[in-house]
Amino acid sequence: MLEAEPYFDEPFYVGFSVGGFELGLLPDGEPSTAGVQAYWAVADIEAAFRRALELGATEIEPVTNVGGDIRVASVADPFGNRLGLIHNPHFDTSAVR
Repeated sequence: MLEAEPYFDEPFYVGFSVGGFELGLLPDGEPSTAGVQAYWAVADIEAAFRRALELGATEIEPVTNVGGDIRVASVADPFGNRLGLIHNPHFDTSAVR
């Protein structure tokens, strides 16, 4: 499991480096399915989508091919937050730490 300590911690933004990727959080953000959507890369989008639903999420967008064999989906978690999933077979996983 990756653990991350904030590398940028201010009242308006907290930034983490997670396996070489930046994860930015807005501390005063409100749970919502509207607005900007982050996508989390997954190896098997169908399995990740099903698992999210099994854990209590509700479907917003089913698994959809958006071109170039890239597929996305999104759910609302039980707390009202939007979670985007993406499978991009063109992503270079060797660059990930």
